[in-house]
Amino acid sequence: EHASEALPGALPQGQNNPRICPYGLYAEQLSGAAFTVPRSKQRRSWLYRIRPSVTHEPFHPAPFPDVQMTADFSTSVVTPNQLRWRPFPIPTEPVDFLRGITTLCGAGSSARKDGFAIHVYAANASMTDSCFANADGEMLIVPQQGSLRILTEFGIIEVEPTEVCVIGRGMRFSVQLVDDASDPPAVRGYILEVFSGHFELPELGPIGANGLAAPRDFLTPQAWYEDRECSYTVHHKLEGQLFSASQGFSPFNCVAWHGNFTPYKYDLKKFCPVGALAFDHLDPSIFTVLSVPSAIPGVPVADFVLFPP
Repeated sequence: EHASEALPGALPQGQNNPRICPYGLYAEQLSGAAFTVPRSKQRRSWLYRIRPSVTHEPFHPAPFPDVQMTADFSTSVVTPNQLRWRPFPIPTEPVDFLRGITTLCGAGSSARKDGFAIHVYAANASMTDSCFANADGEMLIVPQQGSLRILTEFGIIEVEPTEVCVIGRGMRFSVQLVDDASDPPAVRGYILEVFSGHFELPELGPIGANGLAAPRDFLTPQAWYEDRECSYTVHHKLEGQLFSASQGFSPFNCVAWHGNFTPYKYDLKKFCPVGALAFDHLDPSIFTVLSVPSAIPGVPVADFVLFPP
């Protein structure tokens, strides 16, 4: 459970949804799981906003159909061959994070809440007065080139190469490029999207109480907000299709929040590896940073694994 407030006293005390919230804010619950799942699997956060998130125009199909994202692999080409590819080129025309996403491969379907997708992104422009929310699944963002400044409803996350960031299902976020040595600025990296479950720390088993990724090293953002009226576009992905809606204010107007369903980041340099000290190679599962469990015990939907130097 985490909590943060950008103004003192903005978090209600003793209840989640008082009749009148401090500062006249609106209370909203963001659910990352069904209401009746076991307590250990429950994911939810309460956000206290200046304006309700539902105050927007109706959604319509997004006006840029050239985005190459897929969320249903039931009819995709299947191959048993090993594949590799060169780094995706940085666009020559202005392309932001959302428009720069291309799906490489995957399995399952977001409509059935089963499987995953692997994307790459390549961009050279910040998202301006626009944000993205993914109703299909949770996204693990892995920068390979260039740093990202990610605005979320919970606060700001800055992530650079050797760090990773997780954005939960349905969370609105906007990606800005951080000034660096490249001219013009450019970013590139990978995205692992899972259609079911959440990224979790793997069980340690015989390793013991310590090792691999430590829970304390996963950082959640501090509450931050902007009370700004503007012409804003919210992009929403549902079953692989992109929709857009207009609203007259920034969605990042959450003054305070508390809960356990939040975006977070992790510095891979803090990973504590375990290795073979006498002979042979141990299985690569000992290098698991985050895992998404499936309905079958011990069989993950996807693992994110680090092979340290």
